[in-house]
Amino acid sequence: MDGLRVLELYSGIGGMHYALKESGVMAEVVAAVDVNTTANHIYKHNFPNTTLLPKTIEGITINEFDKLGFDMILMSPPCQPFTRIGLQGDVSDPRAKSFLYILDLLPRLSKLPRFILLENVKGFETSSARDALLKTLRDCGYSFQELLLTPTCLGIPNSRLRYFLIAKAPPDSFTFQISSEILESFPSSSGNYASSETTMVPDCPSESLDSTNGEDGTILYKLETAQDAHRKMGQNSDESVRRIQEFLEVQEEDGGDMEQYLLPPKTLLRYALLMDIVRPTCRRSVCFTKGYGHYVEGTGSVLHSCVEEDMEEAFRSLELQPDEEKLRRLKRLKLRYFTPREIANLMGFPADFTFPEDVSVKQCYRVLGNSLNVHVVAQLIKVMLS
Repeated sequence: MDGLRVLELYSGIGGMHYALKESGVMAEVVAAVDVNTTANHIYKHNFPNTTLLPKTIEGITINEFDKLGFDMILMSPPCQPFTRIGLQGDVSDPRAKSFLYILDLLPRLSKLPRFILLENVKGFETSSARDALLKTLRDCGYSFQELLLTPTCLGIPNSRLRYFLIAKAPPDSFTFQISSEILESFPSSSGNYASSETTMVPDCPSESLDSTNGEDGTILYKLETAQDAHRKMGQNSDESVRRIQEFLEVQEEDGGDMEQYLLPPKTLLRYALLMDIVRPTCRRSVCFTKGYGHYVEGTGSVLHSCVEEDMEEAFRSLELQPDEEKLRRLKRLKLRYFTPREIANLMGFPADFTFPEDVSVKQCYRVLGNSLNVHVVAQLIKVMLS
């Protein structure tokens, strides 16, 4: 296959671009488009030679799109209209306007792009926007496949369940048998699909620690059922998934300058019973969102970095203790946030991906929370082009 010309829409910090590179496909990103100033700054820092258009998609005319002469569209439209914690405005949300513009534009292009890959949150599959997308693809003659995938199916210890769609324009067709069902594993040319048991890990953390004991003597987390605890134990015993310690900046016993990432006393006292806590040896972590580091509950896992201290013992009957004793126990665990680099590692960004020095940690968390898993997309690009 000759080198493909790729248009990267909603380019963010370049997750799709990195996935394209990882896939090994001969391709050139002819233009990237995004309006987020911080994301564009990071993108340009890492891809200085790529044309970056800092403008709204609906501000680009059909003639301008035609001049780019692209063979592939990679896009990750805004998820806020579809996420379960948002207003779920769907197509009536102003942030869906640019996506609807793309759907209106697609049939009118001078040449249909041969390939399309779209990523969005779980919830998109039940939206009117998805219905409009599928209708447009059918009207244009595309073959397409929908999927719901999370990085655990590639052995990455992070749950980030996302909707994906891959499409091929006629006369191209997929090497696997397409299904009207939404697949929960990567397709293969044999038509056999891997079990979705590992793939379909819940996207958000089960709310965390409680000081009660399960039947087997383990600590149950607040609002967490025995089934939730059993699921976590199962994830941690799944040897097909790597350990978190492989993705950390430093081995915890080596120390390192991690003081700035330790949870402050007020956070420990207020939210200790609502956090998803993992150890370096765990094979699981929950989805990191753009609120990570600012909010604690439901935004991502925190790390129990002082592994010599027993977490179960520290939390036992914690609610019955005065604040001074609670804080003493919790501080010994050295609970800390994952660093932006560690989250980038879990999300598949390569070692040469860096943040500009003038981007704050909070900004790093926000853009990472809006990004995607590079390894999952790279695998899908390979499947789409095979």
